[in-house]
Amino acid sequence: MKISLNWVKEFTDVRLPLGELVEKIGLQLGAVDEAIDVGAKYKGIVIVKVMKCDKHPNADKLSVCMVDDGGAAKGVKRDKDGLVQVVCGAPNVHADMLGIWLPPGVTVPSSFDKDPFVLEARELRGVVSNGMLASASELGISDDHSGIVEPEEGKPGEDFAKKFKLDDYVIDVENKMFTHRPDCFGILGVAREIAGITHKPFTSPKWYLGSKTTGLHADDKHIFELKNEIPKLVPRFMAQVVQNVEVKPSDFLMQTFLSRVGIRPINNIVDITNYMMYLTGQPMHAYDYDKLEKGIIVRKGKKGEKLKLLGGKEIRLREEDIVIADHKKAIGLGGVMGGADTEVDENTRNIVLEVANFDMYTIRRTAMEHGLFTDAVTRFTKGQSPYQTDRVLAYAVGEIIHQTGGMPARSIYDDKHLPKDKKVIKVEVSFINERLGEKLSGEQMKKLLENVEIGTELNGGVLHAVPPFWRTDLEIPEDIVEEVGRLYGYQHITLSLPSRTIAPTVTDTLLATKYEARGVLAAAGANEVLTYTFVHGNLLDAVGQDKKLAYQVANALSPDLQYYRLSLLPSLLEKVHPNIKAGFNEFALFEINPVHSKDLLKDGLPVEDQRLALVFAAEDKVARSSYQGAAYYQAKKYLDTLLSHFGIDAVYSSAENYVPKAGIGKAALAPFEKSRSAIVKTRDGKLLAEIGEFNARARKSLKLSYFTAGFELDIAQVMKSASRAAGYQPLPRFPRVEQDITLRVDSKVEYNELFELLNNELLKQQPHHTRHGLVPLHIYQKSTSDKHKNISFRLQIASYERTLTADVVNKLLDSVAAKAKSALRAERV
Repeated sequence: MKISLNWVKEFTDVRLPLGELVEKIGLQLGAVDEAIDVGAKYKGIVIVKVMKCDKHPNADKLSVCMVDDGGAAKGVKRDKDGLVQVVCGAPNVHADMLGIWLPPGVTVPSSFDKDPFVLEARELRGVVSNGMLASASELGISDDHSGIVEPEEGKPGEDFAKKFKLDDYVIDVENKMFTHRPDCFGILGVAREIAGITHKPFTSPKWYLGSKTTGLHADDKHIFELKNEIPKLVPRFMAQVVQNVEVKPSDFLMQTFLSRVGIRPINNIVDITNYMMYLTGQPMHAYDYDKLEKGIIVRKGKKGEKLKLLGGKEIRLREEDIVIADHKKAIGLGGVMGGADTEVDENTRNIVLEVANFDMYTIRRTAMEHGLFTDAVTRFTKGQSPYQTDRVLAYAVGEIIHQTGGMPARSIYDDKHLPKDKKVIKVEVSFINERLGEKLSGEQMKKLLENVEIGTELNGGVLHAVPPFWRTDLEIPEDIVEEVGRLYGYQHITLSLPSRTIAPTVTDTLLATKYEARGVLAAAGANEVLTYTFVHGNLLDAVGQDKKLAYQVANALSPDLQYYRLSLLPSLLEKVHPNIKAGFNEFALFEINPVHSKDLLKDGLPVEDQRLALVFAAEDKVARSSYQGAAYYQAKKYLDTLLSHFGIDAVYSSAENYVPKAGIGKAALAPFEKSRSAIVKTRDGKLLAEIGEFNARARKSLKLSYFTAGFELDIAQVMKSASRAAGYQPLPRFPRVEQDITLRVDSKVEYNELFELLNNELLKQQPHHTRHGLVPLHIYQKSTSDKHKNISFRLQIASYERTLTADVVNKLLDSVAAKAKSALRAERV
């Protein structure tokens, strides 16, 4: 945002030195990129009066002029009357006109920033010319080089820069600093803020503060029609017809204001719309009335519809675009750019002025899709207030009448669907001081806010602030805190360190649990990985998860990162094949991270479900030579080690008949082969994990080796269920006795059911002061049609008091086997 200091001074008094002002703007308003001395390129240029104008004796298109500079230029040859001779080739030069003279030694302004061209007295076709009379193009004001500039007023010898307020500085502030402040994309808003940060009261012009009367007259029905088909996207659309306008260059002072902030003057109609945009932050547009069919329709784009824009570019409109159309065709891309078919040109006699308010998110998407980043887009994507449109339209019409001699139609078309007025924001003075660390009085705060026209009352230590219509950013008490702090100046806030207690901080149990889990798994030989929270939809499909449960990222960083993942295991499984291919024959990978699901909500907001997942994999040849049994048991070793560390006594049960109720549970179980998987719960029935081998779909899609298994653990539930009681139990010093036992059971009896029964009986019947362990050996079944299976265990037992005999252990096993027979009809083999 380029800020003309002289333009700001039209609305507020600025007396600070430039350096101090720039510093203050940087501290309290926005980061300053640079301050440009505009007046430097106009140094030495003066207004002159052409006293005589004769044809050049040796050139048909040149004139020899004698100009009166009031004696301003020094070291220039003059005639007896003090006039200076200048040769001019402009067709509009004539005697008794005012002009802009560039004396010898002056740099041509249009070349100032490129390759500076310094004038000198030189002969042109045998006649000496002392400098030149300048066109708007040579002055760097516009592209018009058809003739020299003829100022409407001025005195010979008057400094050109001072006369047209070009003795100016332009302060360039980063646009992103005003992202939440649409009013600061206009000079009026910036002037108000500069007044505020310099602690001066600001009063907006009367035309901006008072709302304007709008309405339709019966006599104008045949002139124009307005229809808004999308009021939710266009909450306000205003238009007014102005007839019998004369299109010509705009007022020269207006041209200078536009050019110094980087806007190219075109003609009086277009310049007025650009001037109003830069003054108020409200873009507007003018259409050639005679090129319209009946009126304007505000609608969405149609499939296959095309639009030729100003500048000649043709675009294919989207159905999501806001389109301005007449009854036959599209004539503009709403909030972005007008169309070439209704452009105002030198033949225009009647115009329609549009001032509207558009949905900023739609404008942003439209601009991104079509690659159009105009001044209008910059402002409409910040959310202009719809309450200023009538004021801007009224002032613009008045300026057009003044500069073009046009006559406005009596009807002012106003399709409005305005939001409710803002409520009063109540905030205690103490609330503000506590957050700023200051001791400002309520009156000080009130004054700071009123300086920028925020209506404020102070009642019993409470500020009642009423945001003006242009402050769309003020909604909650914290906004008022920020406003007071900024206007007061954060640099004035007393620097003091916060008080700190020396008491130890409270341990974050979840972080501690994650830290311990990492240590346990790393010590067990597993490798931690970190993968993206976002995954491709194809990965969800590969493991059988429902994409409808996952949040889809609207503006994904890449096509591979479309969805929030529902579980961690797919991300780990995706890494198995590449690692085996890279030469890693056996490994365990684990990850600790949150997952998300649409059915996992708290107070209507998504909740992060904290998970730990592990995958063990071995290359096929290594698996056959190094491992016996199923891969499931390798994953189970890691899980048992982890749960044991946290003191959790877990219960494993078959997943074959388990049906999760929640979508997040279904997603976690989706990759597993249910017949070769288990559900892990605490003794009191809290779900801890899913563990097992993976189904054919996942193995095929992700090219998994057959010896691959894993688990996914609810780390938050581990934290809740962990037994933190620290303790130490020495190993028995007497020899350990080992004996095997095989039981023949019905094929429907699960291993875990039998294991739990035997283990519980051993705990009840084992001799006093002994320590035992029950280790699985084999599960044997002749065929799937066999109704029975043999399950073998190894009992490891030792006493703290004596050496146990085989007879004692045999009796213990006999007793346990008898219990198994009565409970599960198990026969000892």
